Amino acid sequence: MTDTPAAAPTPLLSQPGLVAALTSRTLGAFSSQVQAVAVGWQIYALTHSAAALGFVGLAQFLPMVMFIFPAGHAADQHDRRRIVITCQIIEACAAAFMALASFEHFLAPSMIYGLVALFGISRAFEMPAQQTFLPSLVPTSVFPRASALSASLFQVASIAGPSLGGLLYGLGAGICYALCAAGFAVAALATTSMTLRFPARPRQPATLSAVFGGISFLRRKPAMLGALSLDLFAVLLGGATAMLPLFATDILHAGPLGLGLLRAAPAIGALLVATVLARYPLGRHAGLWMFVAVMIFGVATIIFGLSRSIPVSITALAVLGGADVISVMVRSALVQLGTPDEMRGRVSAVNMLFIGSSNQLGEFESGMLASAIGAVPAVVVGGIGTLIITGLWMAFFPGLRKLDRLDDIKPD
Repeated sequence: MTDTPAAAPTPLLSQPGLVAALTSRTLGAFSSQVQAVAVGWQIYALTHSAAALGFVGLAQFLPMVMFIFPAGHAADQHDRRRIVITCQIIEACAAAFMALASFEHFLAPSMIYGLVALFGISRAFEMPAQQTFLPSLVPTSVFPRASALSASLFQVASIAGPSLGGLLYGLGAGICYALCAAGFAVAALATTSMTLRFPARPRQPATLSAVFGGISFLRRKPAMLGALSLDLFAVLLGGATAMLPLFATDILHAGPLGLGLLRAAPAIGALLVATVLARYPLGRHAGLWMFVAVMIFGVATIIFGLSRSIPVSITALAVLGGADVISVMVRSALVQLGTPDEMRGRVSAVNMLFIGSSNQLGEFESGMLASAIGAVPAVVVGGIGTLIITGLWMAFFPGLRKLDRLDDIKPD
């Protein structure tokens, strides 16, 4: 059965379970953003080291690499909703402990790294399961609009989180972490209220071929592999956001509020673009638009690195965020609509490894490179590298470049 755009006047929120899914994801994103601001400021205040900012990313990346493939297999074998609820409860408890430790003044850098690693493990299991929710809740024909709505709410959280986190940090890191604990707890309650109906999935033992089945699947899907790897290198090389505490403090001479505005800028740009896409989804030539967007991402990264003006820096970051959301839309449609349900957990795990962990690895790479050659050269080199990779990928993955309409994507 093919759904038609005539159903568009009916609000997407009338789909059963969609409100709960969006609430859970938005609150989780909001809490994570508040936490990122607090951890960044706190670790830099304790160490005054760019490398320490990089180690925060590494502390999240290593658990992701270790657990992401078993997590994807678990998402395809067990109740995905229960997996997400368990992870959100763990995150709430960890954030509550960070709040207590901050209030009592015994939260040391080593403890922060350990707790961040715990969050990395939790997110490794949570995200592959959570990413399968949306295609199970909405018809294929309206998935691009639903994905854009989800992205819009995610960006609202990404705007409010850093801004509020920057303001609340002035009252103490413990306040920020306490808010995060509450957010994760409510997200778990929202997930609990969901009712998901998945088709019966055959159980598979945890053999190597089963656990790493997502990689085998992607090897047969060059367009999907090209989209994932392009974002991997773009985020890895264009890690300007990892250096925001350093730029805000030492280059732009802004305080916590300034850092909050800088962190919010990419989300503001992404929100504007996602809002437009929720009303007017990408039509023709979606693959080509993805490449153009990543090129804009690279140029905006270079401009941010060279800027000494807060308005110019905020504008560059907003353009960067707006370009990135186009890439996210195309990649999301390819992964979720082009994958059969029994493989979505494992393919989403590879997606998380390529994209989610690349944020943390990008933070580590940016921190190490900034320590070696300086923050400004590190960001500029990353932007140039993004442009080079984009040109190469256009040649290596012609199928992705020729991808047309997103709502025509179907699993083989």
